[in-house]
Amino acid sequence: MTSATHPSPALLARTELNLPHTHVDTIFVDGAWQPSRGIGRNPVTDPATGEVWGSVPDGTPEDVDAAVGSAQRAFQGDWPRLAASERAAYLIRIAEEVEKRAEELSLTNSRENGSPVAESAGAAANAAGIFRYFATLADYLEREDVRPFPRGGGESVVRRDPLGVCALIAPWNFPINLVIIKLAPALLAGCTVVIKPASPTPLSIRVIIDAVAAAGVPAGVVNLVTGSGRLGDVLVKHPGVDKVAFTGSTPVGRKIAAACGELLRPVTLELGGKSSAIVLPDADLDAMSKVLIRSSMRNTGQTCYISTRILAPASRYDEVVDMVTATIAAGKQGDPLDPGTVFGPCATESQYRTVLEYVESGLAEGARATTGGRAASLGGGLENGYFVEPTVFADVTPEMRISREEIFGPVITILKYETVDEAVALANNTEFGLGGLVFGHDPEAALAVADRMDTGSVGINFFASNHAAPFGGRHDSGLGTEYGIEGLNAYLSYKSIHRRP
Repeated sequence: MTSATHPSPALLARTELNLPHTHVDTIFVDGAWQPSRGIGRNPVTDPATGEVWGSVPDGTPEDVDAAVGSAQRAFQGDWPRLAASERAAYLIRIAEEVEKRAEELSLTNSRENGSPVAESAGAAANAAGIFRYFATLADYLEREDVRPFPRGGGESVVRRDPLGVCALIAPWNFPINLVIIKLAPALLAGCTVVIKPASPTPLSIRVIIDAVAAAGVPAGVVNLVTGSGRLGDVLVKHPGVDKVAFTGSTPVGRKIAAACGELLRPVTLELGGKSSAIVLPDADLDAMSKVLIRSSMRNTGQTCYISTRILAPASRYDEVVDMVTATIAAGKQGDPLDPGTVFGPCATESQYRTVLEYVESGLAEGARATTGGRAASLGGGLENGYFVEPTVFADVTPEMRISREEIFGPVITILKYETVDEAVALANNTEFGLGGLVFGHDPEAALAVADRMDTGSVGINFFASNHAAPFGGRHDSGLGTEYGIEGLNAYLSYKSIHRRP
């Protein structure tokens, strides 16, 4: 039992933090922090302790008007008329400023959503890497593109113009980098933006805004509003917005797609997933164990593309169950601020209850929890945190809810297959199509299976995002792509100028 004179370790660690943004009253418009027009507040809760440690304005339509107006004025100014290489130089400076703020970015992120610092400590470097990658594409934008008529008699000059004002709407699981993969290509393209972070995680993105301002990005090019999902709806439908980029749940994505369809407004949607890892009969399970958490339980299972369904051959099913169980059970669950923590809490109380409901449904439908299977009871100041024990379910069948629906928490399911054809069919028997894995010793056989998986990305014996390669979902996992030249093209409009040479 702790007391006022002997606070718990978790609470003591938090009192020693000196974060740049906690309780704030401002939004970022016209290159400056300005008071919100609203009087409402949105609290920011530490999911590891349950304590409210910050708050932001619950924005209003007037805030959105101000931010979009600022972005429109900036788009009418010099920004889209700079050479792409000049905008790339700004991206490089932003990257440098982000790296200077690595620790405050990591700690703010971890307090917002419970990501272990072992995860969030890499957020600044990853964000800087995204900015630097897109800066390398300036030459692609500046290169003259002249295409002769196939039958002669003329040629076409193809221009790549920025789309205009872009609404960037991010989720709470990776609140920094899921903004950056939109912001970096939008800026290089010459667009201006209004960012709306998820309501549980509105503070870490302010550190990115600080970096943007310190890099000297012209006023109005980048704007930030905060508020509930209702404010996101206002932003999506605002007449001054020219393009929407959203990462989040499939149900919300459908609503955004419907609104943008009605408005004939370009939209990029990166949505949910229920990805599978096919374990081939010749797979090296020791090697698989070393990448399992990163590939199938990253960020306490709160990652869109991870392969939370393990498809194991009947001949090695028990082996796979034993390896997955031992690997997950060995991961430390605890305070996200502890560098040794592997699994933190669910990011919100709502998500905590959702995950527990899925766990209960798995047990009720006959799945066997080989580790976990209940709410976690932690001490040291974490008693009120939203912790669910990392859970592995064996004896899972395809019709179970835990096999079909996205759980978005620390839960892995293991299904059995008899033939590789059956494994591929199981992997493809889902409404989603975002990630996937193939574990196998024979690289050609593994690649052949990966080619048959109906999904946007597949890893062979590991999974990672490549800034230079397109990332996007099929079916209920989204529309369009991010990363790569394809991600940049999502912020461009094309014009063909026909002439006789």
